[in-house]
Amino acid sequence: MRIALSVSEKEKARGVESPYFQALLAAGAEESEIQLVSASDAPRTHPEDYDGILFAGGEDVDPSFYGEEKQHDSVHDHRPRDEFEFSLLNAALARRAPILGICRGVQMINVGFGGTLYQDMKEDAEPQVEHRQTDAGKSRQEATHSVLVTDTESNLGAIVQGACRVNSLHHQAVKRIGRGLKVTARSEDGFVEAVESAGEYPFLMAVQWHPEEMVNGSAEQREIFVRFVAKCRGGSAGRE
Repeated sequence: MRIALSVSEKEKARGVESPYFQALLAAGAEESEIQLVSASDAPRTHPEDYDGILFAGGEDVDPSFYGEEKQHDSVHDHRPRDEFEFSLLNAALARRAPILGICRGVQMINVGFGGTLYQDMKEDAEPQVEHRQTDAGKSRQEATHSVLVTDTESNLGAIVQGACRVNSLHHQAVKRIGRGLKVTARSEDGFVEAVESAGEYPFLMAVQWHPEEMVNGSAEQREIFVRFVAKCRGGSAGRE
């Protein structure tokens, strides 16, 4: 089994100390089964080599990919990463490989399916809770608001019974849902917090919060990675 962990260049430099990497280890993956990749690896990356892809957090998606111009100074995009990850996403979808998205990951996946984003939630919408908790002096690991599961038949619904408390570290959010996706959870104030494939697909889950920061203290958050790793391992065995 091989899992591609797609991250920013800064996160890649953390190596095995990356919380995403550690979360996959906690879920049963071996260190040798995880490969950190970033946009600079594009010439050397072959999507067909991976049994699953985790799209991590980081920079904003270039608004031009969803038909808009940059509207706020708070938007910090990195087009090479967008192009790299869209290519990974399309290749994974073509092979029906398991996909997990986190924070930027849910936004990138939504755009990849033709959806749009709030470029800045506080400027473009009216959030009623703090979605960037570090601005309020809270740690990345601390739960700060609740998310409500809106689809009990979803993969997330099989993990979370009703609602759960999550951390929140974003200033953008899903606006119009992409065709082929469905919303599976929302925040207390109504923003999209999780999406999955609307059709039959082995495993496609993307969440707006950062479960990798909470795996040590939450069985629910760890289970997200456990199920992803299990699907990757099962797919790998089926291709051998």
